[in-house]
Amino acid sequence: MSVSHPVFARLYQRVAPAMESGGLAELREELLAGLWGRVIEVGAGGGANFPHYPERVEHVVAVEPEPYLRAAAVRATGRAAVPVEIVEGLADALPAPDASFDAAVVSLVLCSVPDQERALAELWRVLRPGGELRFLEHVRSTRPVLAGVQRAVDLVWPWLGGGCHTARATLGEIRWAGFEVSRVRAFRFPEGGLSLPTSPHVLGTARRPDGA
Repeated sequence: MSVSHPVFARLYQRVAPAMESGGLAELREELLAGLWGRVIEVGAGGGANFPHYPERVEHVVAVEPEPYLRAAAVRATGRAAVPVEIVEGLADALPAPDASFDAAVVSLVLCSVPDQERALAELWRVLRPGGELRFLEHVRSTRPVLAGVQRAVDLVWPWLGGGCHTARATLGEIRWAGFEVSRVRAFRFPEGGLSLPTSPHVLGTARRPDGA
C-alpha cells in the first residue's frame, strides 16, 4: 500500500516552504474554510493542510502512500488544531468504510494518481450522500498552445515529478464521476511571470448528491 518516490519527496519538502509563503497557504485556507465533521484527506503529503483545518472538524483521516512524506505528516500533526490520524493507503483503494465521511479533501494530488476514475470512485464511495469534495488542483489549460505544451511535457514529467501529470482535465473528471460542482475558481499559480505547464489551477467544492 506504499508508493515510494524518495528523491521527489525530499525535493518537494525542500521547496514547500517557499510555495506556502508564496500564496499556497492562503489557498489552503480558502480550500478548507467551513469544513466540519469527519474528513478524509487523500494524498496528504507532508501535512501542509493540517494547520488550516477549522476547529469544527471532528477528525481527519489523512491518507498518504509515500513513506518519507507520511513521516513528515506524522510530525505535522502537532501543528493541527483538530485530531489528525495518519494512515498508509492508496487513492484507488481507500482504507475506509462506505459513506463514512462528511467531506473529502484533495489538494495537488489528482494530478499524480495512477487512475483518476478509480480515485474519484473511491472518494464517492467513502463520502456520505450530500458530502462535500474540496479540491485544489493544477489542470489542463484552456489555452490551446499551453495545453499542447502540457501534453508534450507529460511525456517525461511524470517520471521526474512523482507521477505528476500537467495535462489532466481534472474538473471534467470530477463531474464525470457524478459529483455536482457547486463552486469553482480558476486561476494561475504562481500569479506572476510566465505561464508554466503547472500554472493553471482550479479550487472548488463538489458534492455527492443526496440519494446517490
